[in-house]
Amino acid sequence: MRVLSGVQPSGTLHVGNYFGAVRQFVRLQEENECFFFLADLHALTTVQDPVRLRELITDLATGYLALGLDPTKSVVYRQSDLLEVTELSWYLSTVTSMGLLQRCHSFKDKVAQGVVPNHGLFAYPVLMAADILIVKSDLVPVGKDQKQHLEVTRDVVASFHAVYGEDVFVLPKPLILDDVAVVPGVDGRKMSKSYDNAIEIFGPEKPIRKKIMGIVTDSTPVEEPKPTEDNALYHLLKIFAPDETEKAWVESAFAEGGVGYGDMKKRLFEYYLQTFGEARARYDELRSDPAELERILSAGADTARETVAPLMDEVRKVVGIR
Repeated sequence: MRVLSGVQPSGTLHVGNYFGAVRQFVRLQEENECFFFLADLHALTTVQDPVRLRELITDLATGYLALGLDPTKSVVYRQSDLLEVTELSWYLSTVTSMGLLQRCHSFKDKVAQGVVPNHGLFAYPVLMAADILIVKSDLVPVGKDQKQHLEVTRDVVASFHAVYGEDVFVLPKPLILDDVAVVPGVDGRKMSKSYDNAIEIFGPEKPIRKKIMGIVTDSTPVEEPKPTEDNALYHLLKIFAPDETEKAWVESAFAEGGVGYGDMKKRLFEYYLQTFGEARARYDELRSDPAELERILSAGADTARETVAPLMDEVRKVVGIR
């Protein structure tokens, strides 16, 4: 199956990104034809500092490659390197109703949060549809709360086919990742950059250790059993524990007592280094060789252009441009 996913470069990668998405992407590339793109055009709706945007794109690309996206197994590219995406987005815009876009949850949510609406934010789902359709993806990995993105894409496809009387596009299906972990942040809320409660994957070791040691806990004495409900430390230990033996240790430490929160946090930091040690070394290696990173992304863009060329020729013919 052909699988596609795009990731917006909006901040540094954290533990929630890995367990919530990247880990599943690495598994998917073993048995599927995968396209992973850096959604830099989408990022322009919120990041309008060019220096910062370039930094975020580099960090994201480096991080995903370090965590296991393999350019020999997957096509990894910058969205902006595939100019055909914006061309297709315009064709799709001409058959997309205003009402459909006005009903999109993401637009309404951002406006409700005080974000000043602009055309880019409003038309975001059309560009997203172009991303999905242009490579004829069969499956798009999404969380359960993101299914509307695929529904909008399918509506746009139906409209295009109705207007032009020809079936050009593959109708994509959502791939709901049932094993996605909801990762708590150091304050107990869902881990998020916007809450400033995230544990970063890359960066200096000392501040990351400090953040882990600062996870919010209660005042239960060392010798007593510890509560597990709504306990961020417990859930992080269970998510990170590398095998069944370590998972059993976590359960025992909380259920039987005798282990203090400080020692548990030290154990969590050990799990962290065990999980991301190789990736952190690979990240540093890639950051020290920007030419290699550019080569990988350029090669991915070349492959993507070759992949989309037949579809774009057909679309141009159908709409009357060629």
